[in-house]
Parts: sequence; C-alpha cells; structure tokens
Amino acid sequence: MATTKIVTLDELRSHKTRDNFYILIHGKVYNVTKFMDEHPGGDEVILAEGGQDATEAFEDVGHSDEARALLPAMFVGDFEQNSGLNLKSGAGAAQASRVSGAVQQGSNLMYFIPLGLLGAYFAFRFYTTGSA
Repeated sequence: MATTKIVTLDELRSHKTRDNFYILIHGKVYNVTKFMDEHPGGDEVILAEGGQDATEAFEDVGHSDEARALLPAMFVGDFEQNSGLNLKSGAGAAQASRVSGAVQQGSNLMYFIPLGLLGAYFAFRFYTTGSA
C-alpha cells in the first residue's frame, strides 16, 4: 500500500502561480492548475485562496456532487498536521447549517405569529358582536 504524500505549508505556499497552483480543502491538498480555466466561477476565486485553507470558501459556495467528484483526480496529498496554519473544519459548514435553520425557523414565525393574531382578532370580533 502506497503512503500518502504529506504537503508542508511552505510547499503549499510555493504553488501559488497560475501555472502551478495547489489548494487546501478539508486538510487535503489538490493541484487545480489544469482546472482553473474550466472553473465556472472563474479563476479569480481560486487564485484568491492560494496558500491558505480554502475549505470555508469551498463550502460557502455549495459545490455540487459533480464538482466534489472531480477532486480525487487532482489530489496531491494530505496537509501536514502541525503546520501552524489554522485549518477550518466542517464546523464552519455545520455552523452555517445551524444559522440557516434558525433563519428558516424565524422566517416561519414571522408568518404564523401575525396570522395567529389576525385569527384571534376575528374570533374576538365574531364572539363579541355576534351575540347582541
């Protein structure tokens, strides 16, 4: 069984040119040089993430399963554990999901509370003016 290459922070940062570009996502390093011209969002968004952890940017966009399926072909190696670079984990994505759920729940309340108050008002009017 072949061992996985370990990519250092210096090595990641040395591959930041348009002709040789590595990107770090979820602790794994990918060579996206050949994909830059094909990227639907343009190469600028990839170039902006050079030499740092691009996990949050990758997850915030909400890449499709098809986009994720392209990653294994570009895999270079695992990022070194104690590099000094703060790696972003899935916690950012989980937090975004929780915030989204809270916003959705708040949005639902914004509709049901006024409708409930309106229903209570009409019930009050019906029962107080109907029996004279």
